Amino acid sequence: MGALVGLGVGLGALLIWSAFATPRAPAPASSPGRLERMLAEAGMSGVSPRSMLLLCGATGVGACAVVLAISRTAPLAIVVGALAAYLPIAVVSGRGRRRRREFAEVWPEAVDDLASAVRAGMSLPDAVAALAVRGPEPLRPAFDAFALDYQVSGRFGDCLDRLKARLADPVGDRVVEGLRVAREVGGGELGRLLRNLSAYLRDDLRTRSELEARQSWTVNGARLAVAAPWLVLLLMSFQTEVITRYRSATGAIVLVCGAAACVFAYRVMMRIGRLPTERRILS
Repeated sequence: MGALVGLGVGLGALLIWSAFATPRAPAPASSPGRLERMLAEAGMSGVSPRSMLLLCGATGVGACAVVLAISRTAPLAIVVGALAAYLPIAVVSGRGRRRRREFAEVWPEAVDDLASAVRAGMSLPDAVAALAVRGPEPLRPAFDAFALDYQVSGRFGDCLDRLKARLADPVGDRVVEGLRVAREVGGGELGRLLRNLSAYLRDDLRTRSELEARQSWTVNGARLAVAAPWLVLLLMSFQTEVITRYRSATGAIVLVCGAAACVFAYRVMMRIGRLPTERRILS
C-alpha cells in the first residue's frame, strides 16, 4: 500500500513538473472571419461581429413588426423583415468601399510625404510618425497611433503590424511591407521605391475612377430594379383588400420566390458589373 501511495505521489509530482518545464507551442492565431474583416475595412474594428449580428436581427424584427402592424399580413412582414436584416451589413459594406476609395485618393500624397522626409534626412520611423501631423487627414489617426506606439515600445516591426491592422487597406499593406523590407535590408533604394509607388498609385487611381464613373449606372440600375417592386408592395399595404391576397399559402410562395429572384438577380448584376478589387494578401 505504501509503495502504491509513493508511486501516485511521484507520478503527480512528475506531471506537475512537466506542466511547467515543457514549453508549450503557441496556439495558432485564428484568421478573422468575413464579417470581422468587413468591419475592420469599414473602420469599425471596435464593433464585434456578435454585436453586428444582433443589430441585423433587431433591424429585421423591427421591420417585420412595423410591416405586420400596417398590413396585417404575416408572409409579407416576414419577407420584408428578412430583407431588412441585411441592411446593416449593406451599410457597413458601403462604408468600407467609401473608405477604400478615400484612402486610394490620399495614398499618393502620403507616399510623396514619406519620400520627401527621407530625402530630407529623417529616419524611416520618424518619417512614418510625421505623417500623423503632415499626412493626409484620413490617414492621420492611424499614423498618430503608430507614433505613440513607437514612442512607447520602440519596436518598428511590431508597430508596423499594428498600423497595418488599423488601416485594413490593401494599398496600405503594400506601403507598410515596402517600408518593412527597406528597413530590414538597409533602405538604399527607399526613395526610388517610394517615388515609383506614388506614380503607380496615381495611375491606378485615374484608371479606376474612369471605370467607376462608367459603372455607376449599372450599380444604380441594379439597386433601383430590386427596390422598386418592394416599395410598390409596401405602398399597397395600405389597401387592405389588395394586400390580403398575400395571406394565403399561394401568396406566401409568390413573396418568397419574388424575394429569392430579386436577391439572385441583384447578386448577378453586381457580379457582372463589379470591378476587380485588391485583396489583402499580406495581412
